Amino acid sequence: MQHISRRQALIGLGALTFVVAGCADDEVPKKAADSANKAGAMASFGVNQQFKATEAVSFDVLYNNHPFYPLKNDWLFWQELTKRTNVTLKPVAVPLSDYEKKRGLLVGSGQAPLIIPKTYHPSEEAFVASGAILPVSDYLDLMPNFKDKVAKWKLEPELNTLRQSDGKFYLLPGIHESPWVDYSLAVRTDILDKHGLALPKTWEELYTVLKALKKEYPDLYPMTDRWGVPTPGGNLIKLVAQAYGAKGGWEYQHATWDAAAGKFAYTGAMPQYKQAIEYLHKLVDEKLLDPESFTQQDEQAKQKFNSGKSFVISTNAQTMINDYRPTLTKLVPDAKIVKIPVPMGPVGEYKIQTRLENGVMISKKALENKNFVAMMQFVDWLYYSDQGQEFAKWGVEGTTYTKDASGKFTLNKDIDFIGLNAGAPKHLQKDFGFSNGVFAYGGPTKLVQSTFSEEELEFQNVMNARQLWPVEPPHPFNDVEREQATLWETPLKDFVTQQTLKFILGERDLSEWDAYVKELEGKNMTAYVNLVNTAYERFKKEHG
Repeated sequence: MQHISRRQALIGLGALTFVVAGCADDEVPKKAADSANKAGAMASFGVNQQFKATEAVSFDVLYNNHPFYPLKNDWLFWQELTKRTNVTLKPVAVPLSDYEKKRGLLVGSGQAPLIIPKTYHPSEEAFVASGAILPVSDYLDLMPNFKDKVAKWKLEPELNTLRQSDGKFYLLPGIHESPWVDYSLAVRTDILDKHGLALPKTWEELYTVLKALKKEYPDLYPMTDRWGVPTPGGNLIKLVAQAYGAKGGWEYQHATWDAAAGKFAYTGAMPQYKQAIEYLHKLVDEKLLDPESFTQQDEQAKQKFNSGKSFVISTNAQTMINDYRPTLTKLVPDAKIVKIPVPMGPVGEYKIQTRLENGVMISKKALENKNFVAMMQFVDWLYYSDQGQEFAKWGVEGTTYTKDASGKFTLNKDIDFIGLNAGAPKHLQKDFGFSNGVFAYGGPTKLVQSTFSEEELEFQNVMNARQLWPVEPPHPFNDVEREQATLWETPLKDFVTQQTLKFILGERDLSEWDAYVKELEGKNMTAYVNLVNTAYERFKKEHG
């Protein structure tokens, strides 16, 4: 098996940077602050200043309705938000399972709410050419908190990855002071201890552990997995591909920067992507990984793990507390589980994670709303000010939490959240609407980690000791290129997804890899990569 070296992974990768408020934003014919639509806006609004509209205003917001904490109209979040800001949000609720599809239909038809959260880059690119969403980088003078954090945290390289061919970006991302990793694998440590097995630190060590467990439990699959719907192997393929220097699963993108070559390569045909597939195929072929992992519903996966029919499964901090421990400890009282640091592979001790999260799109029709300036100030306060982020995450001081002189948060004893007060009668998300994924993400490291258990902090300490994978250079398409790329992307991605699954499950032999690559070429892979590299060279030339 051919492995890439750390040197190959890093050579030649340079970030293209320019100041957020400069360059493309200076070309705006009329400054956003001069907008006529200032009804309800504050005359002066600065960093960490409480926003409060000068008159009662309301904005509709697309709401990703999570089944774990379904929408309630009487949440304290709504009431307190209006009390503090004079803004009433009107949620247009869409089930989490249907969110992306429904969002696309609403934006495409011009019927989307003014505020469109929970959008993952590059999903916004599909709406740029039609003019359905606002080039938000044109209006950053209305967002002092966003600009302040970008400058303090030196986020320009990451923001540049969002910019389109016009030099603007159309998504207000969630931003972190420090990169952090949430998703990894949960492992039954009681089972490992019983058989004298150490926690795996690499994917090869995981293979060894699974092989040993298979010998002890020949009738079981030592590992089963979740999050295979709608993206087969969403988390698992992502993590394994990262270890080899590729993109897969949830984070699959058609093009990956080849630092050694100084250009982009087609991800689904890269040797590193093949190596990730070979590893996963080995697990399935030797019956170490449940083949249903890539297609089963989450409930099936959880049932297998929680009943002791498997010992390893994908997790994040919340699913450990909400989905596994309560049920597992009832069914298997002596069970112990831990979220292990993401196993490493050939690229070494890297964490491949940016400091950007899913973000907010703004409907183009918002520009004509008389409260446009007030709305942008409000969005800036809620998503980017220290006070707004603290409110969205923790709630109301004295009612849901307390904070001491050192800044340490303590959740009220009668309220639970990710096991901080296990068994408490109330829940921060379900009963109050705080720590809601639509509104609470990103922020200063101290705030992000304020809800972490000691166990999670230990995980983060290990991950934070690793180097951050370099930011890829931007390669935005112009309108003509985007139209062409759109015609090629879906057939290419569908084919890569289908064949990846076939290779992993053994339905197609890996000896046919070269034939698969030729099939990709027949689906315009080479033309697509040429388009990407043309866009990269043009952007580098025009924007430095």
